[in-house]
Amino acid sequence: MFFLTTKIMQRTALFVIFGGLVTSLFTTFLPFWKTMNSDLNEVENWFSGLWHTCLYTEEVGIQCKAYESVMGLPVDLQISRMLMLVSICMGGLALLAIFPGLQGVEMCVGQPGLKRRLLILGGVLSWVSGLATLTPVSIVAYTTVVEFWDQGFPDAMPRWEYGEAMFSGWFGGLALIIGGTLVFVAVCMGDFDQRPPSVPNSPQLKHRTKNYLKTEVL
Repeated sequence: MFFLTTKIMQRTALFVIFGGLVTSLFTTFLPFWKTMNSDLNEVENWFSGLWHTCLYTEEVGIQCKAYESVMGLPVDLQISRMLMLVSICMGGLALLAIFPGLQGVEMCVGQPGLKRRLLILGGVLSWVSGLATLTPVSIVAYTTVVEFWDQGFPDAMPRWEYGEAMFSGWFGGLALIIGGTLVFVAVCMGDFDQRPPSVPNSPQLKHRTKNYLKTEVL
């Protein structure tokens, strides 16, 4: 496709990575990782995130309370906190590395090799950021499923279920990985554009080659 140039691919990758980073950032601080509704008291809805636990009632609205002790948190929440912060840092560094390497940006002018290395670094950091987002979301999703189907709890006891932030976390992680992949595609397209021109296969060149062979035989 003639309209899909290296410049457009680079900016598309940057846009996807930025969207994934913003989504992961919101997911980190949203209190909607898990939700719980009680059949005995339908007017109350509980929400749980990495930093807060919230209660929603029709009379008062939503009230959130931060966790009192970090050491008292479950292991999956502690790991999820750390990995989500790593994801945000790696995603931010990926954007900082990719932007100077873009075509048309007046940075690192006259240094195409440096621009190429910055793009590769940004792509790797974006992959790391995406994996650091998908891992905690998947861990919390797994523990939620295990606890939901635990036969040791009475059937009447309400159980945690998936919240909206779980799906936004998966979306953000996949966007970061896809954006990093697009960066490598842009690098390959740039290498293809900078390849040396091939020798034209003209009839005159063929005629000269034949004459050279005849002279060599004589």
